[in-house]
Amino acid sequence: MAVNFVLALVASARVAPGRAQSVAPLTTRDGHKDFDFLVGTWRTHYRLLKHRLSNDHEWYDCNGASVIRPFWDGYGNLEDGDLRCPGSRIVGLTLRVYSAQTHQWSLWWGTKTRGVVPPPQVGHFDDRGVGMFYAHDKHDGKPIIERFKWTLMPGDHPYFEQAYSPDSGKTWETNWTCLYTRA
Repeated sequence: MAVNFVLALVASARVAPGRAQSVAPLTTRDGHKDFDFLVGTWRTHYRLLKHRLSNDHEWYDCNGASVIRPFWDGYGNLEDGDLRCPGSRIVGLTLRVYSAQTHQWSLWWGTKTRGVVPPPQVGHFDDRGVGMFYAHDKHDGKPIIERFKWTLMPGDHPYFEQAYSPDSGKTWETNWTCLYTRA
């Protein structure tokens, strides 16, 4: 059943790639192995901004675990995650699919309670190993650009951050970070 869900989601990603592709810069670099560093079992430490886009500087911490499995010889992977925050638990997934035609990754995120939440983040890694992925979205009913940034920190620690821009990319507010440590 999980395989059918993933295949249906991938099919929809290929048919409807989303408006985010107009935000992500183009590349011709073959990056289908760029998420290989993330495959495995991880302990995760999250920091989340309490109130987004409200000039808030109060963060809270969450801990969790993730298992990332590749498929299609590195052209995709599925992250199954469990996140425990003060007063809540999030069971989530991230589906990452690489297009050999556009040389871009599409990242789909979802939770057990909300399902898959569109739109996908679309982008790629540069030659320094920094991945930037973008989507047009809304926050509190207002249009934003959402950015995912992936880097590999020293000591084999993948690092993720999410940021919002309410002004078409002129300024960014980071509101979610995650540091991965191999379990």
